[in-house]
Amino acid sequence: MQRGKFVSVEGIEGVGKSTNIDVLVRCIEQAGHKVLTTREPGGTPFAEDIREILMNRADEPVPEIAELLLMFAARSFNVNNVIVPALEAGTWVVCDRFTDSSRAYQGGGRGLPMETIDRVADWVHGDTWPDLTILLDAPVEIGMDRAGKRSDPDRFEQERHDFFQRVRECYLRIAANEPERIVVIDTTRSLDEVRVDIAAIAQQLLSN
Repeated sequence: MQRGKFVSVEGIEGVGKSTNIDVLVRCIEQAGHKVLTTREPGGTPFAEDIREILMNRADEPVPEIAELLLMFAARSFNVNNVIVPALEAGTWVVCDRFTDSSRAYQGGGRGLPMETIDRVADWVHGDTWPDLTILLDAPVEIGMDRAGKRSDPDRFEQERHDFFQRVRECYLRIAANEPERIVVIDTTRSLDEVRVDIAAIAQQLLSN
């Protein structure tokens, strides 16, 4: 059986990940492939419990290294119990965030060394990396304005503007260093324009 393909979707808050994941999944399903969607942190019962701690617990300071390790603990559950079994069964996987988020948020945002993050990534998921990563990009002001209109802010969304500026800049550096894997889409444009780009990217991946 042919192994499924693994796609991750990244970006700061408010760039439209959920909406555009739906577009991407429909394109892949219309081509006749089974698709599994998952998210990080999360994706399994244990990982969702860790997500709840990371996103909503505000009664105790969270050290940067603890945040990183919790992210990768949740990722270990998701990779081993969801992502890899699905790929081996021929199912395509679309994941809302993956290790590039740890690089951008805990590396760029928190200031942890990228070498440390990459060593933990190698330990946790080895060569299980996305075949394609779609980075949805928008200026911090636009993203946070959109995010603020949809729900109460979680622990990350309560961070200052400069934190998200560092996160965005780190995402763009990662994309510049790995152009063969990461495609950047400008989400300041209309939803229809972004959808056209998503569909084109999906068709290119489907033809490979």
